[in-house]
Amino acid sequence: MPTALVTGITGQDGSYLAELLLSKKYKVYGLIRRSSHDPFERIRHILDKVTLLDGDLTDQSSLDNLIAETKPDEAYNLAAQSFVPASWHQPILTGDVTGLGVARLLESIRKFSPKTRFYQSSSSEMFGKVRETPQKETTPFHPRSPYGAAKAYGHYITVNYRESYKLFAVSGICFNHESPRRGLEFVSRKVSHGVAKIKLGMERFLLLGNMDARRDWGFAGDYVEAMWLMLQQKAPRDYVIATGVARSVRDLVEAAFAAAGLGDWKKYVKTDERYLRPAEVDELIGDPGMARRDLHWEPKTSFEKLIRMMVESDLELLKRR
Repeated sequence: MPTALVTGITGQDGSYLAELLLSKKYKVYGLIRRSSHDPFERIRHILDKVTLLDGDLTDQSSLDNLIAETKPDEAYNLAAQSFVPASWHQPILTGDVTGLGVARLLESIRKFSPKTRFYQSSSSEMFGKVRETPQKETTPFHPRSPYGAAKAYGHYITVNYRESYKLFAVSGICFNHESPRRGLEFVSRKVSHGVAKIKLGMERFLLLGNMDARRDWGFAGDYVEAMWLMLQQKAPRDYVIATGVARSVRDLVEAAFAAAGLGDWKKYVKTDERYLRPAEVDELIGDPGMARRDLHWEPKTSFEKLIRMMVESDLELLKRR
């Protein structure tokens, strides 16, 4: 039975990846931080099928012990301080967890389990002020947030360990991927949850920032399959994981209100400057051509289906509460 370690297993991507690995008969270990609140909402349905171990990306000794104990066939680093606006308020923490945490995990693998195949979850936010459109594996990075800068470090340190120590270490440069399990602070979920509240008469308005920002949005459940496929290849290589289609926040809002059967969205949406970034990333759109060719991977879920899924899930969630 193959074994896999998933950091960030309680997050959106970690929960979908754990489900995928379990369906493929893996023994799944999950790294969790001790917390004062219940972090298991997304994985409660599989808690009896995974083995959770305490650790922290900011603590080298806990990672050393974890890798030495489990020696996994595959390790997926999905843990991070991943909310871009928060990275301006907590730039040092973001750098420590999202950037240096990758180096600590790679160092543990190098020392205690060098045959482990390692996946790093890189981000389209590394492209930031884009040099070309669409962005591909060779597009230079120009991050526009502490989060993007930390992700760029994590990406390059993965390349460095691959080239220096011959580890099977890869990065998936994932563009925005959403789901009903997305955190409420992210714009896609903020919209779907806000629209559901308006539909149920719980709110009158939805407050948003830059409506013109354009992103390449896909479904997280599709993207974790690409992560797994990257570790099944003969040689390690980095890939852009994206749909290849960009849509604006305005398009997202329109799709969400349509999914809820509401009328003109402009009656309900207001712009609030509090939600504008200090340095905006105007457009991110990925070129997944290499992933299509090498991994035979295609996103299966349309943008409209994704947003409808999220709105319907939030409607059900709010009705239960």
